[in-house]
Amino acid sequence: MSVVNRIKQAAASSIHQLYGSPVQPEQVLVNQTKPEFEGDYTVVLFAFVKELKQSPEQLGQELGAEMVGRFPELFTAFNVVKGFLNLTINVSYWSGFLMNQYNDPKFGHAAPIGNKVMVEYSSPNTNKPLHLGHLRNNFLGRSIAEILKATGNEVVKTCIVNDRGIHICKSMIAWKRYANGATPLSTQMKGDHFVGDYYVKFNDAYKTEIAELKATGLTEEQAEKDAPIMKEAQQMLLDWEAGDPAVMELWKNMNGWVYEGFDATYKRIGTDFDKVYYESNTYLLGKDLVDKGLAEKVFYQKEDHSVWINLTSDGLDEKLVRRKDGTSVYITQDIGLAEQKQKEFNANQSIYVVGDEQNYHFKVLKLICQKLKLPSADGIDHLSYGMVELPTGKMKSREGTVVDADDLVDEMIKIAREKTEELGKVNDFTEFERAELYDTIGLGALKFFLLRVDPKKKMVFNPAESIDFHGFTGPFIQYTYARISSILRKLNYQALTELVVDANDTWFPLEKELIVTLEQFPAVLKDAGTEQDPSKVAIYIFNLAKTFSSFYSEHSIANAESNSKQQLRMMLSVLTATAIKNGMEVLGIKVPERM
Repeated sequence: MSVVNRIKQAAASSIHQLYGSPVQPEQVLVNQTKPEFEGDYTVVLFAFVKELKQSPEQLGQELGAEMVGRFPELFTAFNVVKGFLNLTINVSYWSGFLMNQYNDPKFGHAAPIGNKVMVEYSSPNTNKPLHLGHLRNNFLGRSIAEILKATGNEVVKTCIVNDRGIHICKSMIAWKRYANGATPLSTQMKGDHFVGDYYVKFNDAYKTEIAELKATGLTEEQAEKDAPIMKEAQQMLLDWEAGDPAVMELWKNMNGWVYEGFDATYKRIGTDFDKVYYESNTYLLGKDLVDKGLAEKVFYQKEDHSVWINLTSDGLDEKLVRRKDGTSVYITQDIGLAEQKQKEFNANQSIYVVGDEQNYHFKVLKLICQKLKLPSADGIDHLSYGMVELPTGKMKSREGTVVDADDLVDEMIKIAREKTEELGKVNDFTEFERAELYDTIGLGALKFFLLRVDPKKKMVFNPAESIDFHGFTGPFIQYTYARISSILRKLNYQALTELVVDANDTWFPLEKELIVTLEQFPAVLKDAGTEQDPSKVAIYIFNLAKTFSSFYSEHSIANAESNSKQQLRMMLSVLTATAIKNGMEVLGIKVPERM
């Protein structure tokens, strides 16, 4: 149990003991004591003043005395400042915590809690490479999955690939028109980039044909409909749905090229999935649920035979769930897939990591599933996130607006190399070690920068700013970890079996600040999982790294005042390194032993 929860329990128990008033621990608000006041943690008293008919000062004095008297193993002193009860935690508590935790490589991780969560992320289209938006999506999805896993949940990571539809046929038509049999192998191109180029060629040809038709007197709307290349794509979609052998073979080949490209990018950025779904296998799902909804009067049918649901009483509007020709729409497929995933994995919660432009869609999806009384309905949860852009709008683009993930990763590693070589600290590294370090720093900077912001907020990603060894960045935290590793190597550190505390020793403020911060790590992980917000972990480990840097600048470890002080500081260093490593790990970021 965290020290904050212990304080809440002690306060609730003491209030009941003093005044006979039943108080639940969760009703007690506890904050870290502000630096200008004496104490470690503060109980806010105002919520109880009226009910207990006590002045804030009197309540604070009586409650503080009761808590220190009843729980001497936890508290040694208190003071009251204008309705705030500041408590000093017993040093023996911190010593015991440090001794119990410092050598645990899984520090911060919780035991299994018997809860299963499915996290769906990435959701790429097979007509172009992954781009900057996909990176934020992938990093958010995987980090939430890892945070939930670290906090005791069983986690299933899934992906839905949008591998069918008119956009896929556009790439296929352009390949048939312009490729002359070219393949990724023959052109020495990565498969997803290769296919993406034909998607661009389609759009270029489409614009040209529209312009030519407009020149003959057609309106833009009519020209868009009559453009031969668009008609070819629409016909190809019909042929695909009919199972035309030649179309299916081309579709499988081109998708295969893209999958190879995706897999290479996923491996490079550290993304993985337990199960991948393909829209080509799921687009017919949900049709039976529409019939069920009609029978149960959840849906209704219009005169043209289209099927709808009326959600106006829920603050939304009417939503189409089946077209008049009997074909399904996206929401129908998603309802069917939600049911299928529940049958396969029986998860308590299903988190969809999708941009905020789909907020309405997921509100509708959850409502429909609830009205159909699907077992999965209440667990549907949309992790909505804002879009990400670059200061210039683009770095290197194939379509003028989209920034390819591979290009961005290459650029990040290049900047990491340049910045590191400027510092001149890797001269004794082998070529392999340098390459591995640049990769670790570049990807770490990219991931940390994209994850340090609340997912709900739109953000601007600045590549150069993200690789700053002194700022709110991944490289600063990585450097702190490498620095601790270097310190421990130089001291020939060996794990200690006990912490020898000298009675004459006092904990200096920065030693205390460091242990107080470290003790909060498990609670931060839990909060980040509950709120589905990896930025809480990013901010925490940055502040931890800053606190350690201040501590190490102020207090020597090698030349500590006594053996007991050296032991204490080594243990604090080890636990700090573990918290940084485990915190960065759930963000998908590696930490180097040397830097």
